[in-house]
Amino acid sequence: MRIAMGIAMSALAATVAGCATSPVDYGASLSPQDPKWASPQCQQARAAAAAYAAREKQHPGWEFAALGPYGLGIIAATKEAEQKQRKLYARDVHLQCSSLPLPKELQGDLSPAGAKAKYP
Repeated sequence: MRIAMGIAMSALAATVAGCATSPVDYGASLSPQDPKWASPQCQQARAAAAAYAAREKQHPGWEFAALGPYGLGIIAATKEAEQKQRKLYARDVHLQCSSLPLPKELQGDLSPAGAKAKYP
């Protein structure tokens, strides 16, 4: 039981330590002087990011803590999924609102299909 609790706490700490920035904050950090900033696609991407941020604040996910070590694992998995969603929204905001190249932290395959385990 203690081992499972330790593993769950480690997973939770590792997940929280690598928090992705909010897509709303990321969008605010982009230059409004960019020609893409005023486009309808950019406005839609920023609105979707703001809606996601509002939904994310409505469900903190800590109610699973009552399940003990299993609940902590669920919380860790939920937080990891939220971080991936934040990156997806930030990536979309960047692509729609900025002419600059995509930053390294937003590159790569962030889709759930890319997260499949590969077995030997």
